[in-house]
Amino acid sequence: MLAIIRKEINTFFASAVGYLVISIFLILNGLFLWVFKGQFNILDSGFASLTPFFLVAPWILLFLIPAVTMRSIAEERKQGTLELLLTKPIKNWQLALGKYLGSLALIGIALLPSLLYVITVYQLGNPVGNLDSGSTIGSYIALLLLGATYTSIGTFASSLTNNQIVSFLIGLFLCFLFYFGFSGLANYQLLGAGDYTVEQIGIQLHYERISQGILDTRDIIYFLSIISIFIFLTSIILSKNTKKTIGKLASFATVAVVIINLLGSSFYNRFDLTADQRFTLSEATKNLLKEAEVPIAIDILLDGDFPSEFRRLQNETKQIVEEFNSINPKIQYVFTNPLEEEEFRKETLEELQRLGLTPMEVSVQESGKTEIETVVPWAIMNYQKRSVKVALVKNTIGATTEERVNNSIQQLEYVFADALKKLIHPKKHKIAVLKGNGQLPDAKIADFIKTLQEYYFVGAFTLDSVASNPKKTLEDLQKFDLLINAKPTEAFSENEKYVMDQFIMDGGKSLWMVESVAMEIDSLFKPQSQGSAIAFMQDLRLGDALFSYGVRINPVLVNDLYSAPLMLASGEGNNTQFTPHPWYYASLTKSNSNHPIVKNIESVKFEFSNQIDTLKNDVKKTVLLTSSERSKLEGIPTEIKLDNIIGQKPDMESYTEGTHNLAVLLEGNFKSAYKDRVKPFSLSDNKDQSEDTKMVVIADGDVIKNGIRKGRPITLGYDPYLNLQYGNKEFLLNTVNYLLDDSGLTEVRGKEINIAFLNIEKVVGTRTLWQVINIVVPLVLLGLFSLLFSWLRRRKYTR
Repeated sequence: MLAIIRKEINTFFASAVGYLVISIFLILNGLFLWVFKGQFNILDSGFASLTPFFLVAPWILLFLIPAVTMRSIAEERKQGTLELLLTKPIKNWQLALGKYLGSLALIGIALLPSLLYVITVYQLGNPVGNLDSGSTIGSYIALLLLGATYTSIGTFASSLTNNQIVSFLIGLFLCFLFYFGFSGLANYQLLGAGDYTVEQIGIQLHYERISQGILDTRDIIYFLSIISIFIFLTSIILSKNTKKTIGKLASFATVAVVIINLLGSSFYNRFDLTADQRFTLSEATKNLLKEAEVPIAIDILLDGDFPSEFRRLQNETKQIVEEFNSINPKIQYVFTNPLEEEEFRKETLEELQRLGLTPMEVSVQESGKTEIETVVPWAIMNYQKRSVKVALVKNTIGATTEERVNNSIQQLEYVFADALKKLIHPKKHKIAVLKGNGQLPDAKIADFIKTLQEYYFVGAFTLDSVASNPKKTLEDLQKFDLLINAKPTEAFSENEKYVMDQFIMDGGKSLWMVESVAMEIDSLFKPQSQGSAIAFMQDLRLGDALFSYGVRINPVLVNDLYSAPLMLASGEGNNTQFTPHPWYYASLTKSNSNHPIVKNIESVKFEFSNQIDTLKNDVKKTVLLTSSERSKLEGIPTEIKLDNIIGQKPDMESYTEGTHNLAVLLEGNFKSAYKDRVKPFSLSDNKDQSEDTKMVVIADGDVIKNGIRKGRPITLGYDPYLNLQYGNKEFLLNTVNYLLDDSGLTEVRGKEINIAFLNIEKVVGTRTLWQVINIVVPLVLLGLFSLLFSWLRRRKYTR
């Protein structure tokens, strides 16, 4: 058999045809990947990935491999040497396998120069070497398996005839049928649930899955079984059996392959080769997926030809939902383009806006021109009679395209898992929103409360009855899991504090949004104020309790250069104009922490925030949000005048105090504020040390306050004048989810997905150089190989 393999290689490279075939393969790869504009151009993609090569390779190999294999048996049959070979002491399967392995070795030699592409992307990465080696190895495994399958089909086609052209055409047709035919048929959705089975018969599904970096035993078994059956069919055609016997053997082999693949589908394993384990879903997500007992349909409105960053988002979204389907086949998905019908485009856009599926306008550079394309980056998850919208794009204020893509992809598993939880996970936690101490009115917190009600049972709770029946008040409060205290303005009595303290000691979670300074933005615009107001200390009598838990909110104002603007109106009636002015009391905080509460969220807007000190005790403290480095503290009382800020240049040298803590997470066992003190009222089960619990303290009550337009609340964190969405709502929702989380979704949110980008400056500066290297160098290497092969051949036969 080794002699047959050597004979195939020698025969192929003994003529100029072999070199011509490989040269065409290398030139086509080079042009598509490095020169021609389009989705396969690596330099234009912006990503340090060889994905375009592994997308275009099946098309090129579709023609290359039948051209390589067409002569392997057909030429032997034509020249009459096949009968001579069959008289040798070699079995039919050994002859078929030898021909196959000889052709496969030629394909391997043709693919070797593509390693130069790996070196190129490695050098152009930002930083150098920013290439997912695990995913690349998986892609090469997929390409080799694809090439091996094409080769087995081509060898089989060559055994059917003595005409090389006919062999080429048969091989080309069968390769096309197995790779594109079955997938194309499944896309027509003619068979309903059977479409997925039809797609599994084809090569494309299995090739794309491995090329993503997922080594699935089902795919390996599929490729090996297809290769085996075509080699087996080749061997029985070479035998002297009758057509009837050949048909029986072929049927038996086909049934055996089907049984093997069915068994492989029942007992399989998956290996994630990617560096960031992007295809390894968290246990929380897997558990949610397994809970779906009836079909869940996901409509993803992200089909079509997009700019490179949205193509990557499209691919990553497809990978996520494929993972969902592999865990629970009841999760079905379909990609659609809602704007495909041009004649109904306007009506469709209006309907999308009405449903809250806001399209995005994207600038695309094409041939030196900037064009605007509309993208609808949303998905709709349908379960029984309920639906949930899933936003696939995360718009980060001031972010570059690369950062926007990265942040969006980071959150894909979380946003889908979060939507899944809304659909199938029953509410079980209860949240008490504290009232009665001058907290924000319902209209000012309506948007956030409405959002919370999608996940939890939410109810108002007052401490009014604590004076007459404190024990009953505590018992009622302990029925809740979380207490939210949103900007109280009236002091708490000792009885009220003791009830809240014992709620915490019993393991209750709490979210404090409290201030030590009384100052409202509205007070600057009252007619009698003339743009001036006094900020003074506000004693809520919570200082001793918070001190015992491990923090202190200082009666100072944070003045921050990195802040949200203040919109001021000028003119009257229809001529009214709103102009943004710098406003240093509205800190814009953005944490670089990897904590799941604040990871990848938008900047959170504060208003007249105070500073938090963390105190030394056994409680774990995590600073979630701080002011910027260019901030300072202002003592109180102080007069705040619009005239002293608006239009005035700040004293830059005074902003040198660095960051100040604005939001802190505390976790552990808290000491009661009433330990070793006289209790306001007696309890039989008083606790001086809490169970393991959590709380978050935020030194600003306005962080939860939504705006009101025309008497109706607007989205928390949304600035209608600047059309900006701050991260307040996301931050607070993450906070509540973290404090109450029993499904691990906050762990999902903290998952890191690394997107490798190219160094654009380096690409622009050295573009021509890398184009020449990747087109010319492979041809030079092929030429050197031909010279070496010819020299060895002459040396062998001139002895």
